[in-house]
Amino acid sequence: MTAIKHALQRDIFTPNDERLLGIVNVCKAGKKKKNCFLCATVTTERPVQVKVVKVKKSDKGDFYKRQQTWELRDLTEVDAKDASKENPEFDLHFEKVYRWVASSTAEKNSFISCIWKLNQRYLRKKVEFVNVSSQLLEESVPSGESQSVAGGDEDALDDYQELSTREEQDIESMMEMCEYAISNAEAFAEQLSRELQVLDGANIQSIMASEKQVNILMQLLDEALGEVDTIEGKLSSYEEMLQSVKEQMDQISQSNRLIQISNTNNSKLLDEIQFLVNYMDLSKGHIRALQEGDLTSPKGIEACINASEALLQCMNVALRPGHDKLMAVTQQQLLFAELRDTFARRLTNHLNNVFVHQGHDQSSTLSQHTADLTLPKHSPLHRDLLRYAKLMEWLKNTHREKYEGLSRTYVDYMSRLYEREIKDFFEVAKIKMAGTSKEAKGKFGLHGSSGKLTGSTSSLNKLTVQGSNSRRSQSSSLLDMGNMSASDLDVADRTKFDKIFEQVLSELEPLCLAEQDFISKFFKLQQHPTVTPPLAQPEMEESDGGTPSRMPPQAEHRHSLSSEKDLVRLMMNKIFQSIETELNSLIALGDKIDSFNSLYMLVKMSHHVWTAENVDPASYLSTTLGNVLVTVKRNFDKCISGQIRQMEEVKISKKSKVGILPFVTGFEEFAELAETIFRNAERRGDLDKAYVKLIRAVFMNVEKVASESQKTPRDVVMMENFHHIFSTLSRLKISCLDAERREAKHKYTDHLQSYVINSLGQPLEKLNHFFEGVEARVAQGVREEEVSYQLAFNKQELRKVIKEYPGKEVKKGLDNLYKKVDKHLCEEESLLQVVWHSMQDEFIRQYKHFEDLIGRCYPGSGITMEFTIQDMLEYFSSIAQSH
Repeated sequence: MTAIKHALQRDIFTPNDERLLGIVNVCKAGKKKKNCFLCATVTTERPVQVKVVKVKKSDKGDFYKRQQTWELRDLTEVDAKDASKENPEFDLHFEKVYRWVASSTAEKNSFISCIWKLNQRYLRKKVEFVNVSSQLLEESVPSGESQSVAGGDEDALDDYQELSTREEQDIESMMEMCEYAISNAEAFAEQLSRELQVLDGANIQSIMASEKQVNILMQLLDEALGEVDTIEGKLSSYEEMLQSVKEQMDQISQSNRLIQISNTNNSKLLDEIQFLVNYMDLSKGHIRALQEGDLTSPKGIEACINASEALLQCMNVALRPGHDKLMAVTQQQLLFAELRDTFARRLTNHLNNVFVHQGHDQSSTLSQHTADLTLPKHSPLHRDLLRYAKLMEWLKNTHREKYEGLSRTYVDYMSRLYEREIKDFFEVAKIKMAGTSKEAKGKFGLHGSSGKLTGSTSSLNKLTVQGSNSRRSQSSSLLDMGNMSASDLDVADRTKFDKIFEQVLSELEPLCLAEQDFISKFFKLQQHPTVTPPLAQPEMEESDGGTPSRMPPQAEHRHSLSSEKDLVRLMMNKIFQSIETELNSLIALGDKIDSFNSLYMLVKMSHHVWTAENVDPASYLSTTLGNVLVTVKRNFDKCISGQIRQMEEVKISKKSKVGILPFVTGFEEFAELAETIFRNAERRGDLDKAYVKLIRAVFMNVEKVASESQKTPRDVVMMENFHHIFSTLSRLKISCLDAERREAKHKYTDHLQSYVINSLGQPLEKLNHFFEGVEARVAQGVREEEVSYQLAFNKQELRKVIKEYPGKEVKKGLDNLYKKVDKHLCEEESLLQVVWHSMQDEFIRQYKHFEDLIGRCYPGSGITMEFTIQDMLEYFSSIAQSH
């Protein structure tokens, strides 16, 4: 290492006026690199600069080169990694951290010690030495160790002290005074020694001369010490006095703190007592109202409401922690519970009596409503009971069992009351539908003053009245309601039924809505989203007629109601459990009296369902009327199916002409009636579907009857009936049957044309056959001008055929044709003149066709018909006028 040090000093540092003071052989930590040297150097020129130089051996030769230089003043920290164990690793923190591994721990320690000394001597900068042994950081290092690490230069570094400026000036002036100082050092040293001896003597004399002043100074110091002792004594006494004051002040502070704690506790206690007094104290007036308040007078009810609300507020107060352990609080809670139970029992008994009394008392007022088709109004009862609504809400929040018991009691008694009222109401409605009470008894088997309908289905069917043999009676027998003749059930009877049915619905609707509104308000069933159903536990009694409630109690146990609307609907179902049954019975009676009544019922029921759904789609009224509407719709569909079935079963007479079929006129009557009924109805779609079914059945059965007809030609049956259908649809302007109207017109036109053509073949039969043969020859390829050379179709044969049809014979044939057409056609449609006019046009067309054939196939022959077109017009006109 010494040889390397000298080589580095000679080759690298001496040319740069630097001295090498410390060196260590290192390599970078964690990397397999070539070794290098870290050198600690100082410059020989002033001011001295201390540096750390990294020297590396060149790759191209054996010489060394300077690779990197750091100023020692930039060093911030030296980390030796471990102060107790030998570890060659160390870190130098310059602008970044450099991690090194020395070749030995001794070299590392020597280099760190050199760095420390250079820092202490030249920089005095605060460099942190971390994990470095304290032995390395001493000012003086043993010479042996220093010699082993840094050589003789380290001793010189320790002995060397820099001269101050004044010392330099003195030395220079002294050397100027002694010119021989440089040439004769011994003389200069002797002179210096002599002067030093002179100075030492002067110093001794000066010290001896100042002994007196020293004694005086010592005496003054002794006096000062005495004064200090005196002052210290006084300070001690003062300190004792202050200590006593401090203890007294501490006692006063402790006393004040205890007083403040006591005041705070008293204030909190007062707040707690004030809280309990304010929120758990019930006035004597409230207690008296709860125990013996009048539940019949408005003032008494108001007092009970106020008292119950105050009691509920006291019971629901949120007690603070520890309040429940106070005896006064416990006693007050027991008092509140006793008052709650007492008032709940009084209120429950009173309302039970009101419900029972109302259920029995209303029966005496039913007789006055029997004659009129009206239902008793319960608004007075509702008005009286609504005064207890707030008390019911209190009972609901405090005594759920008693609240549910009152709900069951109310439903039980009101269901019996409503069942009697509704039963009598529907009995009156049935009697009015069937006619007067006397007629109803005679025809329906009504017995007793109660007016109960005991007649069987057969007795109802006896209402059928035998009609005449007219076509109107026949058509009604196919499309009538039940078995009754349309001639007896006129528009007035149906209007009467419509009014009665409307009155029934109009009476039921406000009754149900008023009761539902009352239940919601009285039982407070619109406040919270979910409530345990009060009717779900006990089983309801059966009604007087033995009809159980719509929803069995077992189902109520299984079914969890999700909202209070469901609970209201459940209570309504139990109270009005007979409405749907009675409505279905009334509908069945109306359908038996006249099946066309289903049209009236469908319109009225649809309107009321639509109105109820607009008010509340989930209400009891909406649900019940919707169920009944299904029955009405089913009866309506049954009525349509019955008419279609009657069309298919119709039989025609073989001895008389067919004319307008009964079900065709029946469809006309049905359409007229339906259009009147459904003019502004909500369920127009049901009627349109029925129209399509009926008209298709009419079309199909008209064609069926026409094919089976023996007396009347098929074309006549089709023409007359489809003309009637077309006229009906054109007059009524039923939009959903526009396609059928066009189809009826097409069928009527086609069969009119067919009938005319087939009928006109008879007056000029031979002439028709002759020209058909001519057209056949031309169709076979014979030229038109050569047809006259055919033996069967020569000019002589043509003249012979034409002579057989003089004007007189043609007129006679047309007259017979008119009579025959008159026999085929019926009088109701008045199509004779239409058919006759069509025949005239067709006859003229044939006449022109014959003349055209004569002109083309017999040119220049001069052959013409025995009569002219003018003659034909006169024949047709005179025949029509004569008949």
